[in-house]
Amino acid sequence: MTTPTDPRDELRADCASCVGLCCVAPSFAASSDFGADKPAGQPCSHLRPDFRCGIHGELRERGFPGCTVYDCFGAGQKLTQLTFGGQDWRGSAQLAESMFGTFTVLRHLHELLWYLTEALSRCPVNQPRGASNDEPRGGLRAALEQTERLARGGPDQLRRLDMAEHHQRVNALLLRTSELVRAPTTGPALDRRGADLAGKNLRGADLRGANLRGTLLIGADLRGADLGLADLIGADLRGTDLRGADLGECLFLTQFQANAARGDRATTLPRALTRPAHWT
Repeated sequence: MTTPTDPRDELRADCASCVGLCCVAPSFAASSDFGADKPAGQPCSHLRPDFRCGIHGELRERGFPGCTVYDCFGAGQKLTQLTFGGQDWRGSAQLAESMFGTFTVLRHLHELLWYLTEALSRCPVNQPRGASNDEPRGGLRAALEQTERLARGGPDQLRRLDMAEHHQRVNALLLRTSELVRAPTTGPALDRRGADLAGKNLRGADLRGANLRGTLLIGADLRGADLGLADLIGADLRGTDLRGADLGECLFLTQFQANAARGDRATTLPRALTRPAHWT
């Protein structure tokens, strides 16, 4: 087995090793993202017996763009192959309930692993004067190791986990890392955390070092914008126009955020991400 070139390679979805958990466990409502209602725990009508999607190649055309932006961060294959030893939810109602409940927790842990791995790689080695050289790197390493241990737990352990408490501890470390990474920026370093910027015209904006955590950017125009060192954790980028935008050095951008946005060949993405197929 070859060593991954990026520690986050193991946090990428491998649908062939999963049992269609994302097509069964979550619920979704008929909307611009999904072409029909589906209760939690009920298989999507397009899920085939081999756990493949029957309309995978035309999801957007058939009214299911929400499926194309979903990312389990590799939790699906891990839960299927390791946590449940190759079983699938069709075995019994009790097994299905356990798998679906565990999947939600494991996906959250894997998402935190993605952020923690990036944070460790981006956190400055030389801290401001008077600060410990290991702060917050020591905390990030400890949180990464703890989260990895939790993700290896059995179904009962995972379902008993206080996810809110663990998320709060990790988020404090991620926020501190973000502050340190963004500190040297020469841009305006705007603090728009949680702001509603849906549909706003931000074309060509200088957003270097901006705090855009949890910001609503649905349908916003960010063509040609510079988002170098901007913190995008939790930002809603559905329909955001990123054509020609520079996100190469931004913080905590995920694949599903990129998939939800619009872009083109001139859009610069972080190396860990893949240019979405619909960016033409």
